[in-house]
Amino acid sequence: MTYFVLNLIFVAIALVGFLVQIARKRWRLYALTLLPMLLLTAIFDNAIIFGKIVAYDEAKISGVLIGIAPIEDFAYTVAAVLVVPTVWWVLGKQSDKKTGREKK
Repeated sequence: MTYFVLNLIFVAIALVGFLVQIARKRWRLYALTLLPMLLLTAIFDNAIIFGKIVAYDEAKISGVLIGIAPIEDFAYTVAAVLVVPTVWWVLGKQSDKKTGREKK
């Protein structure tokens, strides 16, 4: 299995959760979060690959690189930006229902 296929599975699951829960309400916040996160991913992924902390099997990457980081590495950032706030929002909403609090 290539990194692309593996990432596609996780990003698809994250995207479905995002679309079902809050796509219409908060998509701008996600976009504003995603941009700096991708920039930081580009900087630090290149640093850890350059420092030989992480290496990738050439046969399992697409060959598309940003610096020396494979494009597949950025899927983890996209998935995290979609999943973490969505889960936080859903759990907070459930907690509010249990305690009877209403958010303004």
